Amino acid sequence: VGFVLTLDTISPKLERINPIEGFKRIFSRRSLVELIKSIIKMFVVGYVVYISIKTHISVFPLILDMGLLESIALTLDITFDIGIKACIALLIFSFFDYFYQWYEYNTGLMMSKQDIKEEFKEVEGNPQIKSRIRQIQRQMASRRMMTDVKKADVVITNPTHYAIALAYDAAIHSAPIVLAKGADELAKKIKKIANEEDIPIVENKALAQTLYKSVEVGGIIPESLYNAIAEILAFVYSLKERGI
Repeated sequence: VGFVLTLDTISPKLERINPIEGFKRIFSRRSLVELIKSIIKMFVVGYVVYISIKTHISVFPLILDMGLLESIALTLDITFDIGIKACIALLIFSFFDYFYQWYEYNTGLMMSKQDIKEEFKEVEGNPQIKSRIRQIQRQMASRRMMTDVKKADVVITNPTHYAIALAYDAAIHSAPIVLAKGADELAKKIKKIANEEDIPIVENKALAQTLYKSVEVGGIIPESLYNAIAEILAFVYSLKERGI
């Protein structure tokens, strides 16, 4: 691979040179809060140091008249006193800062949950996404239905446009149920699977149309069709008994 020069990385971008956007990045809310906290800490430490020095200022002239060890000891005492007071002040500040951070975290968490809810509402209301979800659901239902065809006792066709796969298990259902149904191309797929699985295919135009229009997949056939379906199942079972 040779050397490739792209102008994308060196081309000027308006958001980079826009002063308003620059100030927004620099002075974001979080950055501003951190800046204010730093200023407060500096002020607190400075004030503590000032008060401590003011308290000990009368001692400073005496240091000049003291011996080396005494002056060092006194200076260390004053420095230690200032350090202790500064640490206490910062500890108190950290205590309040902890509660502020806790409040910010929980507020941000609540806002994040709300953002997720709002985003979900937007996604849920998006017609393209809803259409895609329905398409995926139909595809999944179709695949599941094609798998269920293999469990059918018989497939009833009209014979070209409709195909309905039926199954009956007296121990589970009070009447035969529709495992799968389809029109046109889907009907061809159902018949193809039936042929591959040696499932009997019975042509009955009127019955196929009625079943397709009146019974949903997974539904039990209506009583008005009991006799017609019973005759077909009896015929199918007799074929199985004879090994046909």
